[in-house]
Amino acid sequence: MIAKLSLLAIFGIAMAHLEGVVVVYLRKALGLLDSESNKESIEKFPERYLKIEMTREAATIIMLAVIAYLVGGSWIEKGVFFLWTFAFWDLFYYLSLYILIKWPPKLTTIDVLFLIPKPWIAPVWFPIGFSSLTIVIIAILAMMGIFEL
Repeated sequence: MIAKLSLLAIFGIAMAHLEGVVVVYLRKALGLLDSESNKESIEKFPERYLKIEMTREAATIIMLAVIAYLVGGSWIEKGVFFLWTFAFWDLFYYLSLYILIKWPPKLTTIDVLFLIPKPWIAPVWFPIGFSSLTIVIIAILAMMGIFEL
């Protein structure tokens, strides 16, 4: 159990950094400032690139779902593994961006969390808090033996 959760966390962290790097390059290619809010920058994105970005987001969710499907036995395990890996990916995505370009400058910075099916906009503390809570709850439940992983 610990080995699977650890490897899934590593996968999520590596995937988060990869996506963070992609976002840094995308922002540079489109001439966006590192300090600029993603909410402001989304308004400057050409429609074509927004659609391309939506396919990247869909691919991210598919990758997270596939790894959870391959690693989990039961549907409950698959769901737990998806949430676990998603939480590490989301949390470390923001850490990666902060390390690379010092973004977000603060936890109250407004971000575009997802574009699918329409833009989800919230302060950065929301996904960071949700992901952190997800990790803590799954770790506690796993240690208590609530579900067999």
